[in-house]
Amino acid sequence: MPTQVNWTALSVFIFFFVLVTVMGFAASRWQSGKANKGAHLDEWGLGGRNFGTWITWFLVGGDFYTAYTVIAVPALVYAVGAYGFFALPYTIIVYPIVFLIMPRLWHAAHRAGHVTAADVVYGRYGSRQLEFAIALTGVVATMPYIALQLVGMEVVIKALGLTGELPLAAAFVILALYTYSAGLRAPALIAFVKDLMIYIVVLVAVVLVPMKLGGYSAVFASAGEAFAAKGGATGLTLQPQQLLPFATLALGSALAAFMYPHTLTGIFAAKSADTIRKNAVFLPAYTVLLGLIALLGFMAYAAKLTVSNNNDVVPALFNALFPSWFSGFAFAAIAIGALVPAAVMSIGASNLFTRNFWKPYVNPEISPAGEQKVAKIVSLLVKVGALIFILFLPTKFAIDMQLLGGLWILQTFPAVVFGLFFRWYRAPALLAGWAVGLAGGSWLAFADGIKPVHTLVLGGSSYTVYTGLLALLLNIAVASVLQVILGERGAIKDELAPDGAVR
Repeated sequence: MPTQVNWTALSVFIFFFVLVTVMGFAASRWQSGKANKGAHLDEWGLGGRNFGTWITWFLVGGDFYTAYTVIAVPALVYAVGAYGFFALPYTIIVYPIVFLIMPRLWHAAHRAGHVTAADVVYGRYGSRQLEFAIALTGVVATMPYIALQLVGMEVVIKALGLTGELPLAAAFVILALYTYSAGLRAPALIAFVKDLMIYIVVLVAVVLVPMKLGGYSAVFASAGEAFAAKGGATGLTLQPQQLLPFATLALGSALAAFMYPHTLTGIFAAKSADTIRKNAVFLPAYTVLLGLIALLGFMAYAAKLTVSNNNDVVPALFNALFPSWFSGFAFAAIAIGALVPAAVMSIGASNLFTRNFWKPYVNPEISPAGEQKVAKIVSLLVKVGALIFILFLPTKFAIDMQLLGGLWILQTFPAVVFGLFFRWYRAPALLAGWAVGLAGGSWLAFADGIKPVHTLVLGGSSYTVYTGLLALLLNIAVASVLQVILGERGAIKDELAPDGAVR
């Protein structure tokens, strides 16, 4: 990585950063007249529930495909080859899930005025304990995810030649201020710029980089030779022992993806269920982009790059092969790609805290304006917590925590989704399943050194599968057995509004 400041790249970077900062503060006036709810959590935390197809497309894409994705996916492909492409089938599988499940979830939230998934769970089951479990899981799983956006930004700031923690802290202070001011409208508006910039960067890279390196045949040949030198395998195709973990990682990740508070925030902000269905049809365009981004990991071998940290691969590639002004543009795109999801994640976490911790247990009589005020303050605290997390703890710890976060958030799937389709499960069974899945999955993950997969030995044969999926199966099994024991007593309640009134 460079040891001197690249002033040309830094100037371009600052220009675009200032541009999105101005947009972020201006976003408080954008569409604010349409909902006319005044000081209300719906306005700040869900953008007035008024986002149409295009806004939702950019917002959901912006908080689902993060800066860390742009950095980490090529880094993983650079490190392990074809195995790193599991992110592609995962993003293909996820959109049929969105098409089938999310419109129902939107209807449940819209009908009763719910803001979070934990609201929906309480509305379905009337259990404060289950609501608390879902909300707590969402907040804990989100914190390291926000920290990883800082990792993505930290990498590009270092690539510009800047040192120290001040630039990173300044960027997130600015983020905190305009998110406090404009709420969800800020990342929704900035997402337009972010996605356009990322598309330009990736399309230019996948055309020009191979041209500079002798074509795609040279790229794949260089990568194949490098992986063969590491351990005999080409790395360009999956090995037989990788097929099952690859498939289960893709499936488990797809089931977990839209259980996170930030992705659900984008869903709840849509103005109709049809908006969500249309997005499920059009969002796979991002999968094409992701596949192109992953190829940058192979291109690094053809460029003969040597990096001390795999996360430095993409910035090093741009610094080596492009003029400084374009590197600055690319780094700005990645940094802005950190701001959008980090903002939505902090909003999602603060919505959970306000609606599912503060209101039930601290101030049940809180007004809508009071909810908005609490959520704004908590969004600041969440960002400060993430910043402290990344500044004072090793980056590896943040990555490990995010891997655990995926396992944990997956355990909310039965409670959030099952009640949308059938009324058999009751709260005690789902709560027991959640607890056993969370504890069992965490134990397996720590026993394996916090790796995402676990090897089972059955009948003399070994099977390596995604630990989160194993925990989910255990979760569902425990909930089902306990429900059989409990019988039909206390089945699902009628829909409850956030104030406890029956709908």
